[in-house]
Amino acid sequence: MTTRREFITSIPSAGAAFAVAGGLAWEGSPARAEPATLPGHFHPKGKGPSAHTLKVLSEARNTLPLDDTRDLEEQARGLIARMPDKQIMADAGNVAFDMSDYDFLEAEGDFDSIHPSMVRIARLNNNYGLYEVIPGIYQVRGFDLSDMTFVRGKTGWIIFDVMTTTETARAAWQLFQKHVGEGLPVSAVIYSHTHGDHFGGVRGVLTEADVRESRVEIIAPHDYMQFAISENVYAGNAMNRRLFYQYGLLLPASPHGFVTQGLGHRVPAGATSLFAPTRYVSEPIEEFEVDGVRMIFQNTPNTEAPREMNTYIPDMKALWMAENVTATLHNIYTLRGAQVRDPLNWSKYINEALYRFGQEAEVMFASHHWPRWGNARIREVLRDQRDLYAHMNNQVLHHANQGVTINQVHNVYQVPRTLQAKWHCRGYHGSPEHNARGVVQRFLGFWDCNPTTLIPLSPAESAPLYVEMMGGAGLILAKAAELHEAGDYLRATEILDKLVQAEPDNGAAKDALADAFEQIGYQQENPGLRNSFLAAAYELRSGIPQGAVTSSASPDVIRAMTTELFLNFLAIRMDGRRAEGLAFVMNLITPDNGERFVVELANEALTNIQGFHAEDADLTLTVNRSDLERVMAGEVELEALLADGTARAEGDPAILGKLAGLMVDFDPRFEIMPGTVGRTVLAEFHPFDGDIGAVASE
Repeated sequence: MTTRREFITSIPSAGAAFAVAGGLAWEGSPARAEPATLPGHFHPKGKGPSAHTLKVLSEARNTLPLDDTRDLEEQARGLIARMPDKQIMADAGNVAFDMSDYDFLEAEGDFDSIHPSMVRIARLNNNYGLYEVIPGIYQVRGFDLSDMTFVRGKTGWIIFDVMTTTETARAAWQLFQKHVGEGLPVSAVIYSHTHGDHFGGVRGVLTEADVRESRVEIIAPHDYMQFAISENVYAGNAMNRRLFYQYGLLLPASPHGFVTQGLGHRVPAGATSLFAPTRYVSEPIEEFEVDGVRMIFQNTPNTEAPREMNTYIPDMKALWMAENVTATLHNIYTLRGAQVRDPLNWSKYINEALYRFGQEAEVMFASHHWPRWGNARIREVLRDQRDLYAHMNNQVLHHANQGVTINQVHNVYQVPRTLQAKWHCRGYHGSPEHNARGVVQRFLGFWDCNPTTLIPLSPAESAPLYVEMMGGAGLILAKAAELHEAGDYLRATEILDKLVQAEPDNGAAKDALADAFEQIGYQQENPGLRNSFLAAAYELRSGIPQGAVTSSASPDVIRAMTTELFLNFLAIRMDGRRAEGLAFVMNLITPDNGERFVVELANEALTNIQGFHAEDADLTLTVNRSDLERVMAGEVELEALLADGTARAEGDPAILGKLAGLMVDFDPRFEIMPGTVGRTVLAEFHPFDGDIGAVASE
């Protein structure tokens, strides 16, 4: 079985000097792990909802704008054909995506273990088919976390975003061709932004020859490749591990487990791919024809993604908002980890789209969820989303300027009631709680200005003191049971976490903490919060999967990396402690593309600079970039290229072996909850290594 997002490539022997472990980053698009032997709806040790949780969910229903059914009507509008097969198979032989996983959502009424608002968005995400947006614009939804959109051009079909995997994109293209496509080819592909659930399926609609022979133009925002590859690769292994919490990768789809990811259902378990763009949109506003269709591109950098762009098609009065405006509050801070986004900048670009295009647009569509029709409806959604991000930025900073800290703001900041009453402002991807903390982090950083937290002890070092002062495990467990019985789950976790940190082998403590996490998870409207609490409960009870780590190399992604990005990540892979006392200077020359780098190891740091040549280098390695890509992708060993003369080494070739010996293979199974490593759960571990663009919607 192949992974979705993992691009771990290791080059043996001397080639290991250029070993790389990279990953695709997309907002909301991780790999899916197979649940580890989970019978029934939830883990056999798991608990159902408590009376307190049932009350919380019942009261939540009374706060929701249930009389607004417009989303239900818009989601269903324009259906042409359902996908007849529930399963989409991966080329590797496994099931890439199975819509039958979500059949349980079709039961009438609410669920006692799912927030009623989450039930609603999950049911809306069961839109598994082909839809007409307007004549000439169509979407396939529900095959993937993201949608695929088709716009009729003069000679063929212009595709906006191509989903996450080759297999789901191919299935979408085939369904489209069967009912609408008229046998016409793809004439252009537009990548709206740098997250992998919007470019990873490109080989499902294009071939190598299409790109090589310039038959199809691929259009993207400026600096696309830099951020598509580097945005989250550098912390890819850590991000990969954290995804198991945000995306609930070990949780089975069920009322007591995984329900939906908000932007869509799970990311498919197929093969990802990437062709570099052939044309970049560089100006803030740029207009040109794409296969005979006039388009106005609005660059919106540093919004939902580092590089993103909206597109207006004036002759159709159709506004594409990429992932800047969907049917949810998006992430300012992503739980998997990424650079904190700029909500004020985001709000201003939405406002620009409102005033530049929104005054005449008659349909608005995006890379997730469903379109909006009618100018009044479009302006309503744009204004609400504009105000949502502006309010969050401004009012969180208002609180911060009055002394509210990063450790308090999530309990102070509230989305205005007028916006809470709008379904498209509910927290299905980002939550007000973790986004509010993200705004403080963006401006003020992690420190709350209390010196106690400035150089804190690690939890495992401080927890024994707390446990001792609280009177030991017995008293803590008794008090935790009292708090749990009272439905005070957060305070129960406060003391139980200390006990688990101090005594990681205390099974009763871990089970009690898991019980509290579970109830908190059931109560959440936000999928990322629900998944994180339930995933922690799962690992406390069952441990981290200890089966083989499945990995796959993606030559497309490796080829797309610039040499500088590759060398940068090599420096992260290097364990500086092993490099103590080592030093060298190496020239790297790639004649076929005219690049040259000086790579230097000194002071336990590996650095590189482009465009220079060191006359006193210890080694000069000359190899064509095209051959280096083969080494990077694991297709050939560097030693073999040196042996047959394809590559040349002048100076001390032993440096390559020394550098290889400094590299570390990151293991995505590191411990998060204490005492979970080594607990036996044999299951294949299918990580998503990073977000090339949490590739994060990611």
